Amino acid sequence: MFVLFARFFSILAKNLEKEFGEKGLAVLKQSVIDWGIARGKDMANRAAKNGNKNDLEAYLPSYDMERSELFGYDTQYGKDAITQDFTRCVFAETWMKAGEDKYGRIYCENIDPAIVKGYNDQMECIHDHIMYKDGHCTFCFRMKK
Repeated sequence: MFVLFARFFSILAKNLEKEFGEKGLAVLKQSVIDWGIARGKDMANRAAKNGNKNDLEAYLPSYDMERSELFGYDTQYGKDAITQDFTRCVFAETWMKAGEDKYGRIYCENIDPAIVKGYNDQMECIHDHIMYKDGHCTFCFRMKK
């Protein structure tokens, strides 16, 4: 399913770029952000249904996408933050293999910060490293200071 999603996303991105140029890619970026915010709101509702606040502690347990062996990552829980380091990502691998990093970056650079914003606008997602450039992705989820 993950590979199918990545391929669909690339086709959509290429067609938007072909038809509308940079404006089409800007629409795609905004669509990723809007979708991420909606996903985050759904996760906040899931947390509430499970009797939790939409706080840092309930963020990953409320996450809406199942992880599979197609992702390799390490999660560290700190007092004030959760950090994740992904060393394998089927999305990025699919886009890089097809030479479509440009389109994958639109998704990867925007989705998690948008999910966090929808989940709790007092939280933030720091995404310091990205697979396309650094060979791994890092995320720090924390409450805003």
